Amino acid sequence: MTPTTSTPGPSAPDSSAPDPSTSVGASAEAPCSPSFADFSDIDGFLRVPRLSSLATGPDGRVVAAIQEADEKGARMVSSLWELDATGEEQARRLTVSAKGESAPRFAPDGSLLFSSARPDPEGGAEDDTAAIWRLPRTGEARVIASAPGGLSLLAVADDGTMLGATSVLPGGTLETDGERRTARKDAKQTTIWHTGMPIRQWDHEIGDESRRLVLVSADGDLTDLTPDVGTVTLYAASADLSPDGATVASSWTQRVRGGETRSSIVLIDTATLRRVALLTADDDAQYGDPLFSQDGNRLAVIRSTASSPTDTSYSRLEIHPIGGGEPVTAQLGDLSIGDVAWADDGTLLVAGDLHSSGAILAVDPATGASRTVAEHGVFSSLAPAADGSVVALRSDIATPSRPVRISAEGAPRELPAPGAVGALPGTLEWVETDVDGINVGGWLCVPDSASAAMPAPVMLWIHGGPHGSYNAWSWRWCPWLAVERGYAVLLPDPAMSSGYGDTGLNRGWPRLPDVVFRECETLFDSVLPRPELDATRTAMLGASFGGFMANWIAGHTDRFDAIVTHAGLWALEQQHRTTDAAASKMRVHQHEDEVPEWYRQYSPHRAAASISTPMLVTHGNRDYRVPVSEALRLWWDLVSAWDGPPETMPHRFLQVTSENHWVLTPSNALAWNQTVLAFCDQHVLGVNPVPDVLPW
Repeated sequence: MTPTTSTPGPSAPDSSAPDPSTSVGASAEAPCSPSFADFSDIDGFLRVPRLSSLATGPDGRVVAAIQEADEKGARMVSSLWELDATGEEQARRLTVSAKGESAPRFAPDGSLLFSSARPDPEGGAEDDTAAIWRLPRTGEARVIASAPGGLSLLAVADDGTMLGATSVLPGGTLETDGERRTARKDAKQTTIWHTGMPIRQWDHEIGDESRRLVLVSADGDLTDLTPDVGTVTLYAASADLSPDGATVASSWTQRVRGGETRSSIVLIDTATLRRVALLTADDDAQYGDPLFSQDGNRLAVIRSTASSPTDTSYSRLEIHPIGGGEPVTAQLGDLSIGDVAWADDGTLLVAGDLHSSGAILAVDPATGASRTVAEHGVFSSLAPAADGSVVALRSDIATPSRPVRISAEGAPRELPAPGAVGALPGTLEWVETDVDGINVGGWLCVPDSASAAMPAPVMLWIHGGPHGSYNAWSWRWCPWLAVERGYAVLLPDPAMSSGYGDTGLNRGWPRLPDVVFRECETLFDSVLPRPELDATRTAMLGASFGGFMANWIAGHTDRFDAIVTHAGLWALEQQHRTTDAAASKMRVHQHEDEVPEWYRQYSPHRAAASISTPMLVTHGNRDYRVPVSEALRLWWDLVSAWDGPPETMPHRFLQVTSENHWVLTPSNALAWNQTVLAFCDQHVLGVNPVPDVLPW
């Protein structure tokens, strides 16, 4: 089947693909930081500064949090930089410390608030414990509030009062927590008393601490707003403080039957601690991410339906009048909700995935109608400015997150900042094809060296989620490292991808690998006849849901020369009970005795005997979303089934004992990228066998 190609692609939101030629770049007259361009230098690539968040101040200042690897590659360290709001001058670094600084917010007086575990020169905060700091326009930063369990900043009211979050050992108080923590640490006690589910989240335990919301005065005094909560109520809470500081809106999680939880929205009076329910969850929907409007009269929330065997979870952005009245639902079309922020003029800004790219929409809170503010890029960290413009981070497949100022007068303008990337080692093209009457597209990256005389081997990457999209730059899975190595990479957006409305999210539900693979394989086959691509040398790679796809594909086809699976699900009846998301997994997929045919057809381990393709298995020990037991069982099934001499077995396992679902430590990311590329070189190109003991 011949694909339809578009370079540039049609524009969102009325068409199916973004325009890669419209990537926002620094203005011609604006200064630019040195750009990274040597994609053969993986260590150098992993040391490129990365922008993670933005904040705008009442006087027009713009501050960014920027992460960089430390000298040894042992960790990422964040620092704060002031960006020139006009786009004319270079960024200026504001903070330096070994522990780093993050989560910037401006106080009403224009001083900069941030979180850091840096040493307190005045001795008020414990070392290695995050505290809230204040940096004035002139002078040194100082701690303004701390707590034994750490203190993070969630919101700031107009009078300078702050909303923070901390943790307290179960049964304790803010006043007794420090002493109890010291005693527990000295005794090396690590027990956790569980009374229900959940007991884990992502990479940490639930139940060993009780999360609390605290009111922080401008002088740093703490008031526990939730002294009576247990260990589950606020473990994943999102909360906001009204502009007058009188009310906190917070998600409120409660256990229900069958190991499930439901999240409602409560309002807490900061003076009396009186708590009332604003929105109550039920079996059909729950609520989260409350955000007060600038005048405090409205509350934006995300309403999410409960997933089922026939329908995935759908999210709606609702606007609720605080004083009562009917809520308004934002009309977002196909956009999948990402970041939300209130602008000074009372409109609600929403960024998210849209048609293999992204957009920012402005929503009228009275009617729910929306208009496009920006498109052709994935936007995050929305920071409305006092002059009516919006500062945000913008990314696409060819561009890492860059700060841009978006105004009504013209196109987004990039603000100079560290972390720019220069010339890519290949071309980027949007491709699409028809699959059973459905238009399926994806991004194709082809090395500059590829030609009919020297065609490039081709990789098929399948994204995770499954609700995700290949639409933005990734430091963890960057196709340009493979392109530099000589590989072409196809990044499809198949069934269940985000940014294609409810229909796109639900197509292929409940997580049907045959539907996803048919769409990916059809698009893959549609580009392989190109003379610059070598259809005889191919690999397939994926992580999380993509890792599940890799595992399933390995048992259902031998068309690939190598398969790389990271954090992949293997034995579904095992994974569905051991993941930190067990409740939703069992609700959707049910017990294997109830739907035996589904498990027989779709659990990858059922086809283990059919695997003949060399597999590289990679997994982190601290992964609670897809527990490492999945990789351990897969590895046993591969090794025990190999009937040749052990030294001839082609499969390999890269275990990363300190990582979670992602590989985040720079040194581990370096080893992971080198291993993946070396494994593909060996089995796709037939060169450079990976040694038994890795040299990196």
